[in-house]
Amino acid sequence: MEIQAVLEKMGYNVGEVNGIFGPQTRNAVIQFQRNFGLTPDGVIGPNTYRVLERFLNGYDLYIIRPGDTFYSIAQKYHIRPEAIAIANPDQNPQNLTVGQRIVVPYGMDIVDTNINYTYDVLARDIQGLKALYPFLETGSIGNSVLGRNLYYIRLGTGPNQVFYNGAHHALEWITSPVLMKFAEDFLQAYTDGRTLAGGYDPREIWNRSSIYIVPMVNPDGVDLVLNGLQPENPYYQDLITWNKGSTDFSQDWEANNRGVDLNHNYNAAWQLSKNAEAEYGITGPGPTRYSGPSPVSEPETQAMVAFTQNHNFRLVMAYHSQGEVIYWNFMDMAPPEARTIGENLSQISGYKLDLSTGIASYAGYKDWFIQDYRRPGYTVEVGLGQNPLPISQFDTIYANNLGMLLYAATA
Repeated sequence: MEIQAVLEKMGYNVGEVNGIFGPQTRNAVIQFQRNFGLTPDGVIGPNTYRVLERFLNGYDLYIIRPGDTFYSIAQKYHIRPEAIAIANPDQNPQNLTVGQRIVVPYGMDIVDTNINYTYDVLARDIQGLKALYPFLETGSIGNSVLGRNLYYIRLGTGPNQVFYNGAHHALEWITSPVLMKFAEDFLQAYTDGRTLAGGYDPREIWNRSSIYIVPMVNPDGVDLVLNGLQPENPYYQDLITWNKGSTDFSQDWEANNRGVDLNHNYNAAWQLSKNAEAEYGITGPGPTRYSGPSPVSEPETQAMVAFTQNHNFRLVMAYHSQGEVIYWNFMDMAPPEARTIGENLSQISGYKLDLSTGIASYAGYKDWFIQDYRRPGYTVEVGLGQNPLPISQFDTIYANNLGMLLYAATA
């Protein structure tokens, strides 16, 4: 799917982006190989992949030659000279150093919104955005059970801090590209001096607010759903047992790699969540609703709590799927302004503002945030249907949420 998506962006006809290496995809590969002086055999071997990888990353590393200017380099790559200047702030366009290596964007979007959005794709996209926008702050808030980075990005430098996060639940991975596409669109508009979603000015927001984003809280779970259980996983046999003897994690698995539902693992009425497990037939680790052996037992929730405690978030939004609904309160602890902001979020997105019920009412991230900080916190359920939502819903979901993401940064 990644290769089909990048070839399609380059103008080749791959047919449907579906992960199937059929005749159309093979023909597209042959055309690509011919255009880049490669053996046109329709096989993506090491040499072909080496060239393709630059486009997957979204940029080239170019070595400056005598007589080069940003303008002449931009003409070769069919991009604007300003894009090269943004990616290379330490280079003096009037005095380029021969032999110096610079970053040259390809003029294509980094974040694909028509593929299965795995942890590896996320990592590469963050690297690509950082290369094109060196002023972007990126990092990791901690690690998952299997040691994967819990990446964060920061948009803006202002004092008003807000926090958006996605993919607490593995099946709900579509929330990760929603947040990543928002970041890319925000960065593009910021550098171009454009507004977004009917008038929001990213440059004004940049100076006023700091938008922190953790796009994938549960990378191990997402990997189980999208890539399947790998033999080298140290929990291999346990996971099969927890998944009721099945090696198929693609339809039911919401938990992390220890079978803990991360959005039931926060210390906010955690015992009530634990007590409710019996009603749902939960007796231990499994695909969903297991609250863990104790509150904040998992490295992912520990990292989220620590990250929150180390910042001064005025508002948080935890992204989930599905239902097109926004949950805004927790045990009547939300401040009065939370409902007003929630009503505005509802009006912007078209999502219903509501209160959660049953086991879903306890031990979630927004529950803990509201309880400990008495500030506005929201669980946003995007899309409609059965998880995992198909990526074909992305455009509708994103259109509904772009304005909400911008408004929440200034509310």
